[in-house]
Amino acid sequence: MVFDPKTNRFPYPTETDRHYLEVHKNRGIVFDTEYPYIDRSRSFRFKQSLIRLLLNTIVFPLARIRLGLKIEGRENIKKHRDVLKNGVVSIANHVHMWDYIAVMRAIRPFRSNLLSWAPNINGENGTLIRMVGGIPIPESNIAATKTYLKAIRDLLQNEHGWLHIYPEGSMWEFYAPIRPFKRGAAHIACDSSKPILPLGFSYREPAWIRKKIFRQIATFTVRIGEPIFPNAELNPKDRERDLTERCHDAVCRLAGIDPNENLYPRLFDDSTRIDYYTATYGVGYKGSH
Repeated sequence: MVFDPKTNRFPYPTETDRHYLEVHKNRGIVFDTEYPYIDRSRSFRFKQSLIRLLLNTIVFPLARIRLGLKIEGRENIKKHRDVLKNGVVSIANHVHMWDYIAVMRAIRPFRSNLLSWAPNINGENGTLIRMVGGIPIPESNIAATKTYLKAIRDLLQNEHGWLHIYPEGSMWEFYAPIRPFKRGAAHIACDSSKPILPLGFSYREPAWIRKKIFRQIATFTVRIGEPIFPNAELNPKDRERDLTERCHDAVCRLAGIDPNENLYPRLFDDSTRIDYYTATYGVGYKGSH
């Protein structure tokens, strides 16, 4: 039986892809055609190496304690190493501020990049997000979007890199159902002829000390699935839809949910929150940590 925290602590928005975290700073960075969406400069790579050292020595062990993290399915990284080393898009449900740290730890020794909401890159944590591979998604700029997509295509096809995407579109902390997926991850995978590696976060009920002393809502398990390939026999539009649907089903299963019993449809279509245990959210909410 999968544990569902059913918390009303967080102000989940009406639209399933909307953000509720507040960004308190705007650094004024313009994400245009001149912006280095993937910074390949020596100075940036050197800083990333230092951050990687910090991750391995301090952050990963701390995250394991902080999240009560368990990782399952690591054998799939080894089993499909030859496929993954040629470039891959990974996806997961987005359920905690630290869940990307869990993803980075789960896929070692591979290193990933992350598609990120542009205001986060421009915000107070933007430098750190960039250092762990964050790539801003430009908004309302067609020319910049083309530049950004070209950078991603080069990453996957020419550099055989790893790109992580949250297809639900936003983070909802400790939310159990898998929200509808947008097609962006499938579009990028199909455009680059790369597979998608699904990961799924689920929850465990915390022990007494975590629950009563640290007031922890739940602990986390992340499961790694097997690569899912685009169906080349379908036309491009149907190929994206089919891949998105199969990936949604895979993440459901990895999160311990029967895809046919998940609360939401597979595809995002201006989808709205379903109030299955309460209609009141964000009680006493003072931000996330």
